[in-house]
Amino acid sequence: MPSTTGPMLETYPKSINLDRAKLAAAVDALNDCAQACTACADACLSEDMVSELTKCIRTNLDCADICATTARVLSRHTGYDATISRTLLEACATACRSCGDECAAHADKHEHCRICAEACRACEQGCRDLLATIS
Repeated sequence: MPSTTGPMLETYPKSINLDRAKLAAAVDALNDCAQACTACADACLSEDMVSELTKCIRTNLDCADICATTARVLSRHTGYDATISRTLLEACATACRSCGDECAAHADKHEHCRICAEACRACEQGCRDLLATIS
């Protein structure tokens, strides 16, 4: 199913102070990452060695929450505040880097961690690409 992010941005009746294509890509990456992190945390909880994955679970859940919140804020344009968007994108890039590193450390044993690490890396890049356009 194709994303509705781009079409929704195109229907916004006023101007948007961000590149709509980069904004749509970032929101999609944020939502994908939030889903991957939530699913990875759940999969970690089902592993026999769950006690060794405590930090991974925590990092997954933190990253998922930060990504989901950032996607929601970036989806609102009325009364836009670049400072809030910039701060959230910076925090999200940091969370994604941390979660990506943590999941990568388990990727050789757990496929869900490998997939999550990739989603985190893509999201971090999407956040940084959008950040580069905010003046």
